[in-house]
Amino acid sequence: MSVPAEPSRRAALARRVGSSAVLIALVALAIFSQSPLFFSLVVTMFVGVALFEFFALFRRGNIPVSPVFGLLLGVAIPIVVYLESGGTQSGEILFLVLACFFLFILKFFRNDPQSLVGISLTLFGVLYISWFSSFLIKIRFLQGGVMWVTYLLTVTKAADIGAYAVGSLFGRHPLAPHISPKKSVEGLVAGLAASAGASLAFHGHLPYAFTAAHCAVLGLLIAIVGQIGDLSESLMKRFCQAKDSGAILPGMGGVMDVADSVIFTAPIFYFHLRLYL
Repeated sequence: MSVPAEPSRRAALARRVGSSAVLIALVALAIFSQSPLFFSLVVTMFVGVALFEFFALFRRGNIPVSPVFGLLLGVAIPIVVYLESGGTQSGEILFLVLACFFLFILKFFRNDPQSLVGISLTLFGVLYISWFSSFLIKIRFLQGGVMWVTYLLTVTKAADIGAYAVGSLFGRHPLAPHISPKKSVEGLVAGLAASAGASLAFHGHLPYAFTAAHCAVLGLLIAIVGQIGDLSESLMKRFCQAKDSGAILPGMGGVMDVADSVIFTAPIFYFHLRLYL
């Protein structure tokens, strides 16, 4: 006798809800602790776990990345950004330049025809995960940073939740089947609407008086950038023939699976804010 699928769906949903609750609690604690240090440490922790997943993903794909070097460099960047109080001294840029220099030197002593591929993906992982994520710390140090971080994460994840919920129930038209067969046009539209709605909900409560139209357009921009981030991670997983980036979060996969959209929206939102603050 076959086991009904419904209980397994309920169990998967329960695991997903449980993981989401833990994540929300941790992120809320980090944001509202009023301590930039604690917030930066939480971001650094997420960066470290995501980098571990990134390098493990490509090592399973037989790509000669340098995980230890990449992890050490990647964890150092958000710490440097914190020590600079989120300023523009660009200490993290110096780290990246030196990393490129030393990584090439390390590969000089290995007779591996794929060394250049390994160097490229190691540096890409640090740029993509560590440097992009460090913009969350830069945003936290801006005037009204607590609210700006809250706004960014809420609007970004609203798009993810809207796209997932509607796409799962009503998705009929594939968005990019060669990258992610489960993503749909219906989900994309729902994500855009959810993000714009969440952004409008912050109107009148932000540290800078954006107009309602500005909030709506900004919400759409964040949703589009977040979807690009989501598809980008799906492209990497497809290349490595993996379903999830990891299994640390029951029902959700890995940290990269959860943070992929925020990784892209954080730097875009930071530079947008710098136009006004």
